[in-house]
Amino acid sequence: MQSAGHLMVQTLEAHGVERVYTVPGESFLDILDGLHDSSISTVVCRQEGGAGFMALAEGRLGNADGAVLPGVAMVTRGPGAANAMIAVHTAYQDATALVLFVGLVPIRDRSRESFQEFSIHSWFGSTAKRVLTLEDADQAGTLVAEAMQVAASGRPGPVVIGVPEDVLRESTSAEAPEVRPIAAPIPAETELDALAERLRAASKPMIVVGGDGWHGDDGARVLAFAARAGVPVLADFRSYDAVPHHGEDAQRAWGGMLGYGRGASMAVALDEADLLICIGATRSDVMSEGYTASMDAETVVALPDPSLLQHAGRLDQLILATPHTFAQALERLDGADVRGSRDDTWMLGRADAQRRFSTAPTEADPEAGLDLDVAFGELERALPADRAVTYGAGNATIWGHRYLSHETSASLVGARNGAMGLAVPAAIAAAFLRPDRPAVAVCGDGDFLMNGQEVATAMANHLPVLFLVVDNSRYGTIVQHQEREYPGRVSGTDLQNPDFGAWMRAYETDSAPAFGARVTSNEEFSAALGDALAALEHGPALLHLVIDRNTMPKNA
Repeated sequence: MQSAGHLMVQTLEAHGVERVYTVPGESFLDILDGLHDSSISTVVCRQEGGAGFMALAEGRLGNADGAVLPGVAMVTRGPGAANAMIAVHTAYQDATALVLFVGLVPIRDRSRESFQEFSIHSWFGSTAKRVLTLEDADQAGTLVAEAMQVAASGRPGPVVIGVPEDVLRESTSAEAPEVRPIAAPIPAETELDALAERLRAASKPMIVVGGDGWHGDDGARVLAFAARAGVPVLADFRSYDAVPHHGEDAQRAWGGMLGYGRGASMAVALDEADLLICIGATRSDVMSEGYTASMDAETVVALPDPSLLQHAGRLDQLILATPHTFAQALERLDGADVRGSRDDTWMLGRADAQRRFSTAPTEADPEAGLDLDVAFGELERALPADRAVTYGAGNATIWGHRYLSHETSASLVGARNGAMGLAVPAAIAAAFLRPDRPAVAVCGDGDFLMNGQEVATAMANHLPVLFLVVDNSRYGTIVQHQEREYPGRVSGTDLQNPDFGAWMRAYETDSAPAFGARVTSNEEFSAALGDALAALEHGPALLHLVIDRNTMPKNA
């Protein structure tokens, strides 16, 4: 016999969960007690939004051997659940596997407006793949197994489990159930034959990669096929790590990023394509320039989701496959055979445009103060190739998207739904997963303070995270929109900031050094970057990058 809460922990162990992210609450004390002696590490966070974002990042980055393993967060009822909602919405729109445990009031107190009571199904019913509630202690393990399977199956997404505190304490003789299998559909030969015919007939085909579920050499396989077939490969918004950016095949076929911050030539090329092959991606709002680009192009989508959530416009062929199974299936096609009469002009033109767009200048603009084009070029050269990079939202991230490359899959986390506050907790999760490599969080000043409190979590665990805070003392993206729609009438967007370097140093203790520096020029940046990277051997570091308030990304 054991409690239902302990059985839930045992079931998470059976699924291979290594960490849970939590802000503790009295509503799920029995689960916390089960974690006390568990092999699962409990990461104590400072706010439920941070905990949820860490779990989301783990779900995106932590998949091993091609399997999808959801990240797991635990929060309390009412206020805790409200704070965690941002992670659930992001996981839903980003198609990322997440399981959120939410403590609930005792069953006997339901429907009495008891302390922190809320309706879990009303709150999360339209924002999660499934909402489950523990009603019977004997079903505790089965409920967890179902949640883990649903979150990882088909189009990945969030599943919410409500756990009433009284049911958690009830005893059960049930055992942890078997791990439920996750279906990974494989393209049929007839589907590949039809795709080959489309490729032979196209003069300007384009592959767009995106979404989660890219592992190992999946991206390299797609690039190798594309280079042989004369097809450029571009990436959906904040999915740039799906394929490696360097190497012989990338030199020929890597065409760069789409979505916010893309180069103008990428958007033009997307609209010129006469065949669009989306792998793990859909023709969504952001990728299609607000449902305007490539809407009428012949379209093939390879996804494990038959409902095609987020896809708009034309669809000629749907292939049920994960990025992993589709990348493997492409090897059954002869890239040279599907060229038809197409030469390399279209493909090499896109690759050349990407190289020019992503090559940072080396000479700083003397009028710029701190020239971020030069600074991020220097950062690209200084960081190891296997670094993880995480992004908040806003214009401050565009320099990173443009100049920071990726060589390994599952090395980038950014909210594809534009949620602010993700960069800091996501980088912390990345460092938990791979403490042998640095994680870099690229934030704006407004974005950073939305979950900046989680720096305390990084400090407590001595994690190698470099926080970059780009400070223009305003919500710059909103200012850009205001100037376009209401010229000269900027309103409600100014910020007053502290010295973030000093703020970081305030976390220092005798046993845990904390490096923080305020940077206002490229000369200061070079010196501070070297010091910050050296400091990562002992824990996190922060660079406060102060720029002119009117600075905007170039050519974006």
